[in-house]
Amino acid sequence: MKALFLSTWFPYPPDNGSKIRVYHLLDAFARRHDVTLLSFAFDTARPGEASELRARCRRVETVWRDPFQHSRAAQRLRFFSPSPIFTLPIPEMSALVKRVARDASFQVVVASTEVMATYARQFPDVPRVLEEHNSGARWMWERYREQTSPAQRLRCWASWQKARLFEGRLFPNFDLCTMVSEQDRAASLQMLPGYRGPVEVVPNGVDCQHNRPGLAQPVPETLIFNGALTYYANYDAMHHFLSAIYPLIQAQEPSVSLSITGPTSGVDLSSLGLGSGVRLTGYLEDVRPAVAGAWVCVVPIRKGGGTRLKILEAMALGTPVVAVSKGAEGLDVTPGHDILIADDPAEFASHVLTLLRDPARRNYLARNGRRLVEEKYDWRIVGQRFADLVEAAVAAVPPRP
Repeated sequence: MKALFLSTWFPYPPDNGSKIRVYHLLDAFARRHDVTLLSFAFDTARPGEASELRARCRRVETVWRDPFQHSRAAQRLRFFSPSPIFTLPIPEMSALVKRVARDASFQVVVASTEVMATYARQFPDVPRVLEEHNSGARWMWERYREQTSPAQRLRCWASWQKARLFEGRLFPNFDLCTMVSEQDRAASLQMLPGYRGPVEVVPNGVDCQHNRPGLAQPVPETLIFNGALTYYANYDAMHHFLSAIYPLIQAQEPSVSLSITGPTSGVDLSSLGLGSGVRLTGYLEDVRPAVAGAWVCVVPIRKGGGTRLKILEAMALGTPVVAVSKGAEGLDVTPGHDILIADDPAEFASHVLTLLRDPARRNYLARNGRRLVEEKYDWRIVGQRFADLVEAAVAAVPPRP
């Protein structure tokens, strides 16, 4: 098929969760079909260096613009806008889509995240797929439940209702919607009672060839959190870990250390309580040696949706994981076999201490974690599922007049 793939994130370099997902799904789909990629480029994107991606696609064009800048609009506009601000069309991308549509005809249009959905709707006679990373309405609902002040509850309630109504209008315009977890899929169907179209799970994955054990020698008494603090769920995770869990570990193992990867630009580090043994690595071109060289990967993430690529990457690299339930949500893991899970700070600290002191236990979890990602979460398996679902969705669409 001739396919148009619209991406919020330019997927090169694949250095965050969204980019990694798009890179591998696009790669798998482009191996079977004739793909044109249109994408925003911002942050660390380097379109000029994406030679493999350009070789895989027939055509690659970008708009150098951050679509999330809309979210910095005035608070009043954000509150009263009938749709999430970040979904409003950006003229440069609209013009590019129209120009490409004049140059070629397509058998399917794939929109990666709701940001690109508005542009996909410019093709009313072409089968359309929404490749959503998680349920925005569910995310807003969880934020609403967390609030305690009346003003914040009102603001988050409005955001939840806006997201729910927006997705209720949006989803019926697509012939297939994909989500990264069963929890996100179920939430979407529950919050959109009038929608009965296909919503399928395409999980996150990991490149098991690129991420292999042995890239670095694990160093005893070292912990790692492989996630940028610029993402609010990661910031909350480290704030919780450093205040409630890390002191319990340090009290029994004073020489323990923690590395936190990723950029910190614009992050208020003063309230994190960074103390002895905590190292901020900054942005790493290649995070694999840092993760492979750690004794334990900690994932105390309590917010957000989707599934955590950081867990899959650590498992592929042979680094055992200790996570809270929310952090491991959506992954088919078995606590005690391929991961350790605890929501209580004392229990979380106890799990970490066990792995610091028991190399045999650590190796057991590492072996089983690696086996799990090889069997269920390799991007080659996940990418084939995505391509199969898109092909089936297109085949099921009756010819449009």
